[in-house]
Amino acid sequence: MVQITFLSNGGKTVEAPVNSNLLRVSLREQGGIPFKCGGGLCGTCKCKVEAGREHTDDVKQKERRHLSAEELASGYRMACQTFVNGNVSVSW
Repeated sequence: MVQITFLSNGGKTVEAPVNSNLLRVSLREQGGIPFKCGGGLCGTCKCKVEAGREHTDDVKQKERRHLSAEELASGYRMACQTFVNGNVSVSW
Protein backbone atom coordinates (compact mmCIF):
# COMPACT_ATOMS: atom_id res chain seq x y z
CA MET A 1 0.00 0.00 0.00
CA VAL A 2 1.01 3.61 -0.60
CA GLN A 3 0.06 6.77 1.26
CA ILE A 4 -1.41 9.73 -0.59
CA THR A 5 -1.65 13.05 1.25
CA PHE A 6 -4.08 15.66 -0.09
CA LEU A 7 -2.42 18.83 1.19
CA SER A 8 -5.15 21.18 -0.05
CA ASN A 9 -7.73 19.15 1.86
CA GLY A 10 -6.31 19.74 5.34
CA GLY A 11 -3.50 17.24 4.84
CA LYS A 12 -5.87 14.29 4.61
CA THR A 13 -3.83 11.08 4.18
CA VAL A 14 -5.25 7.87 2.75
CA GLU A 15 -3.87 4.47 1.76
CA ALA A 16 -4.23 2.96 -1.70
CA PRO A 17 -2.82 -0.03 -3.59
CA VAL A 18 0.41 0.39 -5.55
CA ASN A 19 -0.19 1.65 -9.11
CA SER A 20 -3.40 3.48 -8.16
CA ASN A 21 -4.79 6.31 -10.27
CA LEU A 22 -4.54 9.57 -8.33
CA LEU A 23 -7.94 10.95 -9.36
CA ARG A 24 -9.75 7.67 -8.67
CA VAL A 25 -8.25 7.53 -5.18
CA SER A 26 -9.29 11.15 -4.60
CA LEU A 27 -12.86 10.36 -5.65
CA ARG A 28 -13.09 7.16 -3.59
CA GLU A 29 -11.52 8.69 -0.46
CA GLN A 30 -12.98 12.22 -0.79
CA GLY A 31 -9.52 13.71 -1.32
CA GLY A 32 -10.97 16.78 -3.01
CA ILE A 33 -8.98 17.10 -6.25
CA PRO A 34 -11.24 19.09 -8.63
CA PHE A 35 -12.25 17.41 -11.89
CA LYS A 36 -14.80 17.51 -14.68
CA CYS A 37 -14.15 14.87 -17.33
CA GLY A 38 -11.80 12.37 -15.66
CA GLY A 39 -10.35 11.37 -19.03
CA GLY A 40 -7.59 13.84 -19.80
CA LEU A 41 -9.61 16.14 -22.02
CA CYS A 42 -10.33 19.21 -19.88
CA GLY A 43 -7.28 19.72 -17.63
CA THR A 44 -9.40 20.53 -14.57
CA CYS A 45 -7.64 17.98 -12.35
CA LYS A 46 -4.27 19.74 -12.60
CA CYS A 47 -2.42 19.26 -9.33
CA LYS A 48 1.12 19.55 -8.04
CA VAL A 49 3.01 16.59 -6.67
CA GLU A 50 4.75 18.35 -3.78
CA ALA A 51 6.57 15.26 -2.50
CA GLY A 52 7.20 11.83 -3.96
CA ARG A 53 7.40 12.80 -7.63
CA GLU A 54 9.72 9.84 -8.13
CA HIS A 55 6.78 7.59 -7.18
CA THR A 56 4.63 8.68 -10.13
CA ASP A 57 4.54 7.16 -13.61
CA ASP A 58 5.70 8.86 -16.81
CA VAL A 59 3.95 11.99 -18.08
CA LYS A 60 1.31 11.16 -20.73
CA GLN A 61 0.77 12.94 -24.04
CA LYS A 62 -2.65 14.17 -22.83
CA GLU A 63 -0.90 15.97 -19.97
CA ARG A 64 1.51 17.69 -22.37
CA ARG A 65 -1.51 19.30 -24.09
CA HIS A 66 -2.60 21.01 -20.86
CA LEU A 67 0.63 21.57 -18.94
CA SER A 68 3.65 23.60 -20.03
CA ALA A 69 7.19 22.24 -19.85
CA GLU A 70 7.79 24.56 -16.88
CA GLU A 71 4.72 23.23 -15.05
CA LEU A 72 5.76 19.63 -15.67
CA ALA A 73 9.28 20.40 -14.43
CA SER A 74 7.77 21.96 -11.28
CA GLY A 75 5.81 18.80 -10.48
CA TYR A 76 2.41 19.58 -11.97
CA ARG A 77 0.42 16.61 -13.26
CA MET A 78 -3.14 15.80 -14.26
CA ALA A 79 -4.57 13.55 -11.56
CA CYS A 80 -6.65 11.53 -14.03
CA GLN A 81 -3.49 10.52 -15.92
CA THR A 82 -1.19 9.92 -12.93
CA PHE A 83 -0.54 6.57 -11.29
CA VAL A 84 1.36 6.34 -7.99
CA ASN A 85 3.78 3.61 -6.94
CA GLY A 86 4.89 5.07 -3.60
CA ASN A 87 4.01 7.75 -1.06
CA VAL A 88 3.07 11.15 -2.53
CA SER A 89 1.73 14.49 -1.34
CA VAL A 90 -0.35 16.64 -3.70
CA SER A 91 -1.84 20.14 -3.73
CA TRP A 92 -4.05 22.00 -6.20
